[in-house]
Formats: sequence, structure tokens, C-alpha cells
Amino acid sequence: MMPYADAARAAGAAEGQLDIVAWPGYIERGESDKAYDWVSDFEQQTGCKVSVKTASTSDEMVSLMNQGGFDLVTASGDASLRLIAGKRVQPIDVGKILNWQFVDPRLKDAPWFTVGGKHYGVPYQWGPNVLMYNTDVFKKAPSSWDVVFEEQTLPDGKSNKGRVQAYDGAIYIADAALYLKSKQPELKIKDPYELTEQQYQAALDLLRKQHELVQRYWHDANLQVDDFTNEGVVASSSWPFQVNLLKSQNKPIASVVPKEGSTGWADTTMMHVDAKHPNCAYLWLNHSLQPKVQGDVAAWFGSVPVVPSACKGNALLTDTGCATNGYDNFAKIAFWRTPVAKCASQAEGCVPYSRWASDYIAILGGR
Repeated sequence: MMPYADAARAAGAAEGQLDIVAWPGYIERGESDKAYDWVSDFEQQTGCKVSVKTASTSDEMVSLMNQGGFDLVTASGDASLRLIAGKRVQPIDVGKILNWQFVDPRLKDAPWFTVGGKHYGVPYQWGPNVLMYNTDVFKKAPSSWDVVFEEQTLPDGKSNKGRVQAYDGAIYIADAALYLKSKQPELKIKDPYELTEQQYQAALDLLRKQHELVQRYWHDANLQVDDFTNEGVVASSSWPFQVNLLKSQNKPIASVVPKEGSTGWADTTMMHVDAKHPNCAYLWLNHSLQPKVQGDVAAWFGSVPVVPSACKGNALLTDTGCATNGYDNFAKIAFWRTPVAKCASQAEGCVPYSRWASDYIAILGGR
């Protein structure tokens, strides 16, 4: 860990303020639980007062960054390339970030934030989109995503209709594509983010059928926790955050990465092209990669640190936390990426994100 004085010399004079757009639970100052606070110490050491605007979807994050007025955003892979292409974020000089050396080599040059050899941010956390389920209904872990995609009788003898959820974001089309990749090999899906017209239509057809089963399309993590507690929901795509929260409340909940694999997110802290407080932003980027901060965030959110050394010796995460949160599933995860028309795996080209967005809105509306 580098002393703040060294980090400050690298970053320049602090401006006294820092405005961040973040996923809920990503920037904690001990208000939810006193043990989880990685903001207060940063503010005391740097004089940069942190204010946070939470966003529940990647589309919301892109919209807020387009409006401006923020320094940093914790962008997932389905937003990061849009922000780079839209010239909303600036390249980062990793030479100014003394803790960059600790970043997981698997993530240092990841394609969702590295373009033309330039890094447009620093990795923050990653994790799988797991299948969360009720253990009173499923005595044995479900082995396939079919429990949320296909109408069926669950182990308790009742239908899954009205008892499952799906994610309220266009990127969820990739979850359908990943399921179809193994369910219908004749479609020849190579990459769930690189879909030909035919593959894409098959995914939309599956999602239209799924609409009949879905109790709610979720994007609010806390609302999903309530739905699993009070509304009879028994299976859904979810984040380890909700799983850990429900388990901590002694609810009959577990999670699994089914045989088809899973989608997942690797989030990058990116700096706005017109950031008003770039020096405070660089100080935060460095702070965010400290092993202690990384371990604390992972423990709170149920994610995996981007600094492997954070996996040992953190009281909150414990030495088994990284394994619990999916550290060894890295190769099984199809990480969120912005779908683009010119894609690597399909000579005929792919369906771009703009269509994913408009078509998914139609599906949510039952069309």
C-alpha cells in the first residue's frame, strides 16, 4: 500500500470535492453498517469530500454521464464502451496510480475498458450473475437456467409461473443467448454479445415466452430481496449481494452458476472527460485499489476484488470470501460487453446495442 503523500504527489493538488456515480453498495461510509466505511479515511487523508449518486442500471449511468457534473462512474462492461465511444470519459494515466501494480493481470488490459492501447479507467470489482433460489422449494440446487426461462413444475409441485424474475436491462438478452448456446447448438451461438439476426431473434422469442412467467423485472437489489422474502419469488438471476444479504437474515436462500455458465460484470471506475476534480479523482482511483478497500467492498457487495492480495487477511471478507463470491468462476463467466455491429465472431455482422435496448423495452411491455 502506498502512503497518501506519495499518491498525492502523483495526482497533484486536491480540489476538495469528488462526485461519483456508483452502483448501490459500492461507495460506503459506514451509514448502513459502521464496519463498512472506505470513504471517511479517504476524506480525512486527502481533503476530498465525496458525494455519491447511486444508479440502478447501466443505461441510467450512461444517461447521468451524458448530462455531466460527475467526476467518476463505476461502469459495467455494457456501459464502458458506450462511454468511450461517446467521448464521455478520458484515458487514465496509470503511471499516476501507484496501486495499479496490484491489479489482477487477467483484468489489466480487459477489452471492455482498454481501447487502442489506452486504459479508460481502473478495474473496481467483478462477479457472476448467479441463479438465486429458495432452498425450501429446491432441496437440490437447480442445474439449469431453464427454471426461469421455460414454464415447468418446480420440485414443490407448483408451476414456476409468477414465481421467477428476470433482470430489467437490455443486456439480459445475453442471458437468453447464453442459455440457447447450449440448449440449441444448431443456432451456433459463439458469443452471447455477438448475435447474428437469426440468433438474436431466437433470444427475443425465448424472452417473449418468459414474459408470461415473470413476477417482476428487477433492477433494484433491495426490492428483489423483499420479493424473495414476501412475494413468493423462488428463482431469479441475481447478484451475490442479494444472496449474501438474504442469507445474513437467515432466509432459505442459496445460489449456483448453472451448467450453461453465467453472464457477469466487471466494473471499471472511469473519469468524466470534463471532470471538475481530476486530482481528487486520481487520488480515489489509487485509494480504490488498496487491498483493504478492495476486500471490504467485496465483503459488503458479494463481489470479487480486482486486487488478488485482498483475498487474504481481510477480517470482513475472510480468507474464504473470494472463493464464496466466485473468484474461481472467472473462466465460466461471459462478462457484460456492449454489443456492436462490427463484431469479431460473425462475418455477417451482429445486432448492435441500440436494437437490444429498443427491443427489450418492447418485451418488458409484453410485445
